[in-house]
Amino acid sequence: MNNLLSYKGYHARVEYSDADEVFFGLILGIEDSISFEADTVIKLKKAFQEAVDDYLEMCEELGKTPDKAYKGSFNVRISPEAHRKADLLAKSKGISLNQFVEKAIKDSMAN
Repeated sequence: MNNLLSYKGYHARVEYSDADEVFFGLILGIEDSISFEADTVIKLKKAFQEAVDDYLEMCEELGKTPDKAYKGSFNVRISPEAHRKADLLAKSKGISLNQFVEKAIKDSMAN
């Protein structure tokens, strides 16, 4: 089951409320809190796209740069020993620590 929607580089997690008999979603990875809902999947997809378009329009009206869900950088906290070992292993392979971590993540997602 896929509970993610994508549109214009934005992503939303979708859930269903049995009590309210509606699908609802929240746009992920941005500072603003943007939600949407509908009673059918087709309407939900349309509501999501409208929410993204409204967000982009609002940002333009306010002169604000819209958040992109994923910028390609993030902080990772690990133990000093794991940091040392990863850095030494990266250097032994002739790559940067960033390249080492990216490869490890990609390899992990391939499994």
